[in-house]
Amino acid sequence: MAEGPLLDEFMRHLQACLDETMEIDDKTERYDRILQLEIAIQEAIIFKNRYAELVSHGIDPLLLVSQKEGLETPPPATKSQALTLGLSNCSKCGSALDPDLGFCPACGAIEK
Repeated sequence: MAEGPLLDEFMRHLQACLDETMEIDDKTERYDRILQLEIAIQEAIIFKNRYAELVSHGIDPLLLVSQKEGLETPPPATKSQALTLGLSNCSKCGSALDPDLGFCPACGAIEK
C-alpha cells in the first residue's frame, strides 16, 4: 500500500489549487501562481507518461544508476552548512546528503 497520495491525486490537488487562484485579487500574484501550477501539472503529466513508457519497455524507472566515470563528485558540505542546513555527508562518497532522501543523490548509496 502507498505511504501517501498517488500521482493522480497530486495532479487533482494541483488542479483544485488552480481553480482556487481565481480568488487571488492581485493580478500579478494570480498570474504567477497560475503559471507555477500549470508548470507543475505539465511536469507531472510528463513524468507519468515517461514512467509508463519506461515500464512498457521493461525498464525499471526507479533504478538508481552509477555515477559516470570522469564526472566529479560534488564537494561535501562544510561543517557550518551541515549545522545550518541539517545536512550530513555520504559515508561512501562524502557528498552532502539531503535529510529528506534515504539515499545519496551523488552516488546512490542507501543511507541508514
